[in-house]
Amino acid sequence: MRVAVVFFSGQNRDGMMRLAQAVARGIEKQGNQVDTLEGTRDPNARLTIYQYIVVGAEPVGALGGKIPDSVKTFLAAAGAVAGKKSYAFVSRKTFGAGKSLAALMKCMEGEGMLIKTSDILRSPAEAEEIGRRLRVS
Repeated sequence: MRVAVVFFSGQNRDGMMRLAQAVARGIEKQGNQVDTLEGTRDPNARLTIYQYIVVGAEPVGALGGKIPDSVKTFLAAAGAVAGKKSYAFVSRKTFGAGKSLAALMKCMEGEGMLIKTSDILRSPAEAEEIGRRLRVS
């Protein structure tokens, strides 16, 4: 199965990239083909060819609770994503991670994506383990 892991970062690009790559490694260990994309650097990427889509975002703002504006713009221009099974995650932040996750899920559902599960990730090790357990098929 072809899987896309798309991540959006704010101030902590390296941390978000490590989480996204760890989720991708876990999914690859299930025998899937995984492409990792940075939404802010690959704004013209199309997700139509993928059967499963993982979207990760770093909470933004002093108290979190928000996600980068580029998430909505990217997903709106990413091709046919409606009806695609998906997984949402945000990185752990002191405050507001739950609200940020809710905002990410609302954005994904607004594009018609079917969110199977979601998480607030604390570390790459946790992210890889979750990637191993995700049911992408």
